[in-house]
Amino acid sequence: MTDTAAASTDLVEEIRTWLRENWDPDLTVAQWWERLGLAGWSAPNLPRDAYGRGLSRSDGVTVAREIGAFGALGAPSGLGLLLAAPTIAQHGSREQIDLYVRDIVTGQKAWCQLFSEPGAGSDLAGLTTRAELDGEEWIINGQKVWTSLGTSADLGMLLARTDPDAPKHRGITWMAIDMHQDGVELRPLYEMTGHAMFNEVFLTDARVPADAVIGGLNAGWAAANTTLANERAGLGAGGGGAMPTAVPGTIAGNLDKRAGDFVDGPRPAAKRTAKPDGERKRRSAAQLYIDLAKGNGTAQDPTIRQDLVRLHMMGEVGRYNAERLKATKAAGGDIPGMANIAKLAMSDMVRLQRDVGLRIVGPAGMLHAYPGQDKEPIDEATGNPFLAMVTGSALYAQAPPIYGGTDQIQRNIIGERALGLPKEPGDLNKVPFSELPKNA
Repeated sequence: MTDTAAASTDLVEEIRTWLRENWDPDLTVAQWWERLGLAGWSAPNLPRDAYGRGLSRSDGVTVAREIGAFGALGAPSGLGLLLAAPTIAQHGSREQIDLYVRDIVTGQKAWCQLFSEPGAGSDLAGLTTRAELDGEEWIINGQKVWTSLGTSADLGMLLARTDPDAPKHRGITWMAIDMHQDGVELRPLYEMTGHAMFNEVFLTDARVPADAVIGGLNAGWAAANTTLANERAGLGAGGGGAMPTAVPGTIAGNLDKRAGDFVDGPRPAAKRTAKPDGERKRRSAAQLYIDLAKGNGTAQDPTIRQDLVRLHMMGEVGRYNAERLKATKAAGGDIPGMANIAKLAMSDMVRLQRDVGLRIVGPAGMLHAYPGQDKEPIDEATGNPFLAMVTGSALYAQAPPIYGGTDQIQRNIIGERALGLPKEPGDLNKVPFSELPKNA
């Protein structure tokens, strides 16, 4: 057995032993998440001094899978664990880590991301939301858009311009803002899927304490890049699958509920051997589409079969890239641009899922349950309970190439930072933001 395989086996045994000693389905969600989070298992990728265990992303996926397989409730879902915690762990003070990260890993507070604006999406550094210091508080005015999970958030990751006379990348500050205050208004944005995952947020004389600045005044671009890197890695191909969990925070109302009510129980022990993660049989990202094509006979179409194979291969390449990055980092190295490559690959995968999925279901792909109550009659009319998943994924496929940084932005980053290609000509990065031409 290789050292890597032995370490993976030891990790699996460690988390299983801990779960046997600590999982109790009769605990409340808050009680269970406190045990899980303070033991470092909610966010094992975080450093040990930031409520984590210092594990790699791949090992973190292994931990999450073992928690789900055991039949225990997984770590709190949402952007707090994915984005805010690693950013604060890297750029925050000891006091800020204890204040914010502790509440994230224990599920006490939910977060949203307040980065994009109507005039600053791909060019995020062009944001115009203002923050002006008033004593010990910042007064915030501006508008944000595409805010995921904003209606269930207690806190927001806010980027605001604190120095309009500095070059655009240097006058931005990363702040933690209370979403419950009167100066924060959310309005849902309904998508073509019929859902409203995103919101627009209006900030009118909202307030942020001076000690809620993360990473230093006017140094928010570095913290923002940490947030975005974690977002791209989390969204990219080769990441882990969803595990049984619950929505954290005070608004969702889950903290006082019984933890065991959110899970279906353990997977049979015979299926949970202590094989290293790399030796386990995985369910392909394409498997649902393969099963659908086999079920309705479209798997006989050679072009559909070819695209299903492509979809499976893209998922495997993403997984192998994640393993390659893990091994490289374990040896003290890095693979520049890998998070951006993974994000681009994910965009390609969802577009292929859209195209092949609609070809598999045929004319039924024109039927979609925009209001949720329409799903049951459509299922009855078509005899296909998976149709809504196919059509929903197809309609949503236009979003991933945009959110988290557009495909074009990912390619620019790979070209400039990974391949060393020359940047765009000009010296606009040295011009004060207040003097930059707008809408140009």
